[in-house]
Amino acid sequence: MSAGQEMGKEKRKVCVVVTARPSYARVRTALEALKARGDVELQIIAVASTLLHRYGEVVRVMEADGFTINWRIHSILEGENLVTQAKSTAIGLTETATALDNLKPDVVVTIADRFETIATAIAASYMNIPLAHIQGGEVTGNIDDRVRHAVTKLSDLHLVASKGAADFVISMGEHPDTVYLTGCPSIDLAARATQDPRLPKDFFDRYGGAGPTFDIHGPYIVVMQHPVTTEYDQAYSQAEETLKAVSALDVPALWFWPNVDAGSDATSKALRVWRERGLLPKVHFFRNLPPEVFYRVLVNSRGIVGNSSVAIRECAFLGVPAVNIGHRQVSRERGPNVIDVPHDAAAIRAAIEKQMAHGPYPASMIYGDGHAGERIAEVLATAPLELKDARVLKG
Repeated sequence: MSAGQEMGKEKRKVCVVVTARPSYARVRTALEALKARGDVELQIIAVASTLLHRYGEVVRVMEADGFTINWRIHSILEGENLVTQAKSTAIGLTETATALDNLKPDVVVTIADRFETIATAIAASYMNIPLAHIQGGEVTGNIDDRVRHAVTKLSDLHLVASKGAADFVISMGEHPDTVYLTGCPSIDLAARATQDPRLPKDFFDRYGGAGPTFDIHGPYIVVMQHPVTTEYDQAYSQAEETLKAVSALDVPALWFWPNVDAGSDATSKALRVWRERGLLPKVHFFRNLPPEVFYRVLVNSRGIVGNSSVAIRECAFLGVPAVNIGHRQVSRERGPNVIDVPHDAAAIRAAIEKQMAHGPYPASMIYGDGHAGERIAEVLATAPLELKDARVLKG
């Protein structure tokens, strides 16, 4: 192809659907790399809790980072229970189909394993648009596995974070040529945090939140606990066990609000009740922080507590001690930085004290080396876009 022909070549339209706070962190460096390419037209659809104030209004962070939002989809029904979760998925599917019909992308990108993710996957698949899935092949041991593996079977390109995930996707019958071991883009952000881990002296004035403030350069822990969809009726009592453990420690904490899953209302209620009763004199709450700030917070902390995958993934790379509570991450690949405990206040407190005494762990590269965004952008810009059904028919 001549230089003139190359210049006249149409850009590949890559449409990335961002559904929630963690989804953005796990695709941001790929978005940066795609935006910087001359052969790609980046399209972004912001869906569900990315648009809601009570979950941090992530769309504002995305725009502040310089990204243009091409389409917004309000799909979350009030209630945060199993029924509203299913119905929110249906709304997301319907509205995503409309968005894709208007944007007409060449490839759609969906991320991880949330209920909004499968809505994207179904819409793209039934519209015969090649689908790329970031973070398939992982195993956690809860309902997210069903969603993640279903999305894998709907996808045409697989951009996986670990060797174990790549092997799992191939074992599910996906063609090896469609599986790319890229690493996880959130590890890229974690790597940046290690290069410049400083937090400003006016941290609380700058980033807000609610609750008592403290010296951010002193010792503190981070807490992130989400409801478990298959145990959503236990969300309040499970949160209380963590609250008991954290309140009994004489250590400040930064506590982040839960995701928009079934049971999150009960988790949030427990946090509000304890805060309003004055039982958390050293806990400051955040809905959200910009990703690069959040990872600096982790780097400077004495450890993370709860059931977020951040403790397993990014904190493995950062070497941050982690106390993982309950079954939400029970089967996920992990590094040496994690202690697993049940929903029991005494066990949680003992594990926190043990991890704080241990201090930082050696960095683990299990989920990437800090260059995933570049690799993902290269695949999305240049890989053959072929529906898997067409590949099978051709043999």
